[in-house]
Amino acid sequence: MTRFTQQITAQAADIDELGHVNNAVWVQWIQQVAVAHWQAVAAAADRENFFWVVTRHEIDYRGNVAAGETVSAETWVPNPPRGARFDRHMTFTGADGKVKVEAVSTWALIDKASGRIMRVPAAMAAPFLTP
Repeated sequence: MTRFTQQITAQAADIDELGHVNNAVWVQWIQQVAVAHWQAVAAAADRENFFWVVTRHEIDYRGNVAAGETVSAETWVPNPPRGARFDRHMTFTGADGKVKVEAVSTWALIDKASGRIMRVPAAMAAPFLTP
C-alpha cells in the first residue's frame, strides 16, 4: 500500500467564526489521517512498540469547507526516512474536485519502552513508501 485515503465530514464544532473549518481542526485531521494510515498498514508488533510524533507541519490553505461538507484526505510518504524522521504529504480535496488544504508534516519515530527517538527500520518504512 502506498497511498491512504479517508473521508472526513466537517461538523458544526469544526467551524470557526468565519463559517468554515478552523485551521486548528485541519491540524487535528492531519494527525487523525496519519494515525489511521499507521494503524492500517503497520505491523502489529510495530504498532505495539512504537509511536510517532510530529516535529514540523507546513500547511497551505487553498479553500474553505463548511459544516456538512466532506473532504477526501489522501496521504503518502514519497521518500525513505532520514534517520528517525520522514515527511508525510497530505491533500484534502473537496466534493468539487478542488484541493482545499495541502500539507507536509515531518514525523519522528519513538520507542515506547525507552521514550527515545530511534532510526526508522527499512522494513517498517517499506509499506508506506510510494514506488
